[in-house]
Amino acid sequence: MRVLLILPFLALPAAAQEVEPPSVMERGLRLFMDGLMQEMEPAFRDLEDLAEGAKPLLENWGETLSGIDLNRYHAPEVLENGDILIRRKQPGEIEVTPNEDGSIDL
Repeated sequence: MRVLLILPFLALPAAAQEVEPPSVMERGLRLFMDGLMQEMEPAFRDLEDLAEGAKPLLENWGETLSGIDLNRYHAPEVLENGDILIRRKQPGEIEVTPNEDGSIDL
């Protein structure tokens, strides 16, 4: 039964499938973009090599950052000259929250 419902649509003319040829502007833009991609290909390869070389460094960096306790530092301050200063809290300023068993992580 389902085949009979599809058959009338197969007999329709293929007028909707006609495609107009690209205009002069479209062809010019395509040629420009192709040329640009060819010129940029070596730079993309170099960038890919750089990313591959940096991959091990970034993986280790993530492990290092995960061990930093941000509660031991004040919020960053931007100085007038553009430097960013992050002050370490003094021992009395650090908020100590004990674990459920009463122990304290140092």
